[in-house]
Order: sequence, then C-alpha cells, then structure tokens
Amino acid sequence: MRRLFISTLVCSSLFAQPAATKGPAKGASTSTKGASTSKGSVAAKAPAKSAVNPALLNPAALKAKAPETFKAQFTTTKGDLTVEVHRDWAPIGADRFYNLVKNGFYNDASFFRVVPGFVAQFGMSASPAVNKAWQNASIKDDQVKVGNKRGNLVFAAMQIPNSRTTQIFINFKDNVALDTQGFAAFGTVIDGMDVVDRLYSGYGDNGPDQGLISTEGKAYLDKNFPKLDSVKTARILPGAAAAPAAKKTEPATKKTEPTKK
Repeated sequence: MRRLFISTLVCSSLFAQPAATKGPAKGASTSTKGASTSKGSVAAKAPAKSAVNPALLNPAALKAKAPETFKAQFTTTKGDLTVEVHRDWAPIGADRFYNLVKNGFYNDASFFRVVPGFVAQFGMSASPAVNKAWQNASIKDDQVKVGNKRGNLVFAAMQIPNSRTTQIFINFKDNVALDTQGFAAFGTVIDGMDVVDRLYSGYGDNGPDQGLISTEGKAYLDKNFPKLDSVKTARILPGAAAAPAAKKTEPATKKTEPTKK
C-alpha cells in the first residue's frame, strides 16, 4: 500500500528516490496496444524529443559553488514562481540546487506528487538517461538550521543518511515534524506561492510510480497521469554570479631582497 499517513511521516517512500532497477519495474506493462498500424498505413511520426544538456549526464562535473544568496524562476503550467536561496541555510543543498537549475535539469519536470496540506514534490528528469545518471549522485546531509515552513524548499531523501539527489518538495504548510527528521530547507518561495497552491493534486499519494518515472521519464507521466502540472523552464535570475573558488594561500615567509650578482 502506497498511501502515506502524514501524521507519522515514517514510510520509506515518503520522499524516496527511486532505487536502481533492472528491466521493467514489477507490474509495469510492456504492452504496445494501440501503437500498431494497419497494413499499408503510414506509421505516425514520433514526437520530437527535448534536447538534453550533455552536462547533465556527468553529475560529478557539476560542482560549482552557489552564490550566498540567489533567485531562481520557475515557469510552470500554472504560472511563474520565484524562489530565493540562502546558502547559509543549507550550503550543500544550495550548491546542488544551483547546479541543477543552471544546467536545465528541472526543465519539463513534473510535479508528480502533490498532497494538499502537505507538500508539492518534483525533481525527476523528463529524460530517463538523465535520471539514470543522477540516481546515485547523492549529497551529504545539511544540518537543519531553517525548517519546513510554508513555502520553503527542501530536498527529498530516503530514510538513510546522505541520500539526497535531485528531488525537491515545497511545503504547503508548516510541517514542523519534518524538522526533526533532518529535512533542511535551503530556500523559499518569495513570489508565486499561489501558483504552487493551484498545482493539480487529484492524484495525491496514489499517483505515479517513481521507478517508472525514472526509467520512462515524462512519456510515462503524460500517458498515465496527463493532468499533472510541470515545470516548463527553470533559470537562475541575473545577478547571481557563482562564488569564486577559494584561493590557496601560501604560508607567510620572511621578505628577502634579490641577491646581487
């Protein structure tokens, strides 16, 4: 049973990242019913695939340090929302988010889990290849300095330490119980929380299978959960230059005059 009891928040799939799978997930249909064409007919042309930034296939290379404070804008199927990230709240999470947005990870990502009065969750790529590349690219946990207030952004995780990868949720209300479970906020919605409130929530916790999102991408969601809202594009707003890498300092030495020849 996949239904979660919000009062306890202890189910392992609460904010679970999908585990690596071999072949179709259990129970997944492999039928192509409706895809065949009659004899002599012309096969329908497959829809064009969205271009994937090659950088997203190499998570280890996306290690830029985020600015101390920056804003990101999400254009969604319900409207625009702007988030402000504070690196001092959760530096590891802020850096990961900065790199993901900067390189287009969240473009076309669906809000696959929207539970009224709890959270709106997203952050699985529309591309199966990108999901595969990131499924084990976990980051260490941040200390909870700022908790789960309404509008705050937080990385999802499994019930094991240091399991955050790409999934994020936005709190619909103050979810204080999540603070003690190690969910550290790294930013907050500063404009467009009404957009978040309007995201389609009809599927609730009985919605998509994360394993199938991982292996089939947005094609699975569009076919089986067509009412889901999604991110069209996400971008870092101007004025958020990446922090320069720390310079190595040489130990102080006694000043000497050049030797005369």
